[in-house]
Amino acid sequence: MSAPPQPATARPQVTPPPWGVTRAPDVPPRLRAALAAADGDRIVFDLPGIAERHATLRRELPGVAVRFAMKACPVDEVLTLLAAGGAGFDAASPQEIAQALAAGAPPGAVHFGNTVKSDRHIGEAHRLGIRDFATDSLEDVTAIAAHAPGARVFCRLATSGDGALWGLSRKFGCSPADAVRVLERARDLGLTPSGLSVHVGSQQMTAEAWRDTFTTLADTLTELHRRGIEPDHVNLGGGLPALGYLDRWGEPLNPPLDKIFAAIREGMETLRRLSPSPLDFLIEPGRHLVADQGAIRAHVARLSSRRQPDGEPQHWLYLSCGKFNGLYEMDAVRYRLVFPTHPGEDVVPAVVAGPTCDSDDAYGVDGEPTRVPRTVASGDPVWILSTGAYATSYTTRGFNGFQPLPYGWTGDRPQAEGRG
Repeated sequence: MSAPPQPATARPQVTPPPWGVTRAPDVPPRLRAALAAADGDRIVFDLPGIAERHATLRRELPGVAVRFAMKACPVDEVLTLLAAGGAGFDAASPQEIAQALAAGAPPGAVHFGNTVKSDRHIGEAHRLGIRDFATDSLEDVTAIAAHAPGARVFCRLATSGDGALWGLSRKFGCSPADAVRVLERARDLGLTPSGLSVHVGSQQMTAEAWRDTFTTLADTLTELHRRGIEPDHVNLGGGLPALGYLDRWGEPLNPPLDKIFAAIREGMETLRRLSPSPLDFLIEPGRHLVADQGAIRAHVARLSSRRQPDGEPQHWLYLSCGKFNGLYEMDAVRYRLVFPTHPGEDVVPAVVAGPTCDSDDAYGVDGEPTRVPRTVASGDPVWILSTGAYATSYTTRGFNGFQPLPYGWTGDRPQAEGRG
């Protein structure tokens, strides 16, 4: 679940690269072909690429059940593809639950992962066949007992969010002591206290955050065992990073994915050793599966140059796509841009902005500008990479009259098949 980014750190003392112009051969071939063939603005999802990323994740974390975080990409074709590949879903509302079931996931592979839910939504989810619910408070678990009797509940532990672009450290989760009380209450109310869950923060950039979280999980499980509660699973939540983002200064983020996977495998083995009964694991990837497998074909509205109040000239590149129709996270990350009709040209530094009449619809205003072709003109295509996560879910319904982007995909359209 995305949240406001953490405060910016100081700008790295490095010479900034001319990162704005990316050569077309650097774009994955399937996406490149689809973007080149597009006759207008759209989001393109590389379905085979998503399937490959899912398969790689399952190889890195064997035996861990995948529950895709639907909020990252609630696109039917993507959900159907993942369900056909054996993934389940982390849903945050009855509407998402219904969409997951329609994509082919059985109810047992879908959980209500939102700790914020009304009595009505608990009841609706239960009627849809959902039996696994996240919780983080006595009030919520009491409501689950009333409106989803006999359900299984897993309690979310709070984490610091250190090392993540979006920390998620306040709205969700409770202390280990509270988690013990919540799961004891669940047992007393006739629910099954089935597990614990965590979220290390969205786009987590360190392996240390995972190690610290496993320490907290181990301590909490030990105390639960002492109280006679033996959870059957741990939900490791989200946080696995996308690989193609740039930071706010235009530097590649380069998350240490191998070290992250190693920390997760080591942590799971530690928890299995201390558990008196078999312990299963779930994980809720979102952007990790889809961000780098999506790209936006947009176009240039205008490249202009204006003197600012300090008298200095500044170039502005206005695109047809911005914060309110596909690039919501542009306040925390930058995206690689490709200008396919201007390869290898002279560049100028520019602030990149979307088309709306809102000053928030821009990035690079106070940071490092983007290098863009000097001769780019209105109507020229621009490809915006690593935009497969949150581009559709965060887009507005038509802010300033700019409508949501249509979407397409590479590969065959998957067919939903009901299972179990």
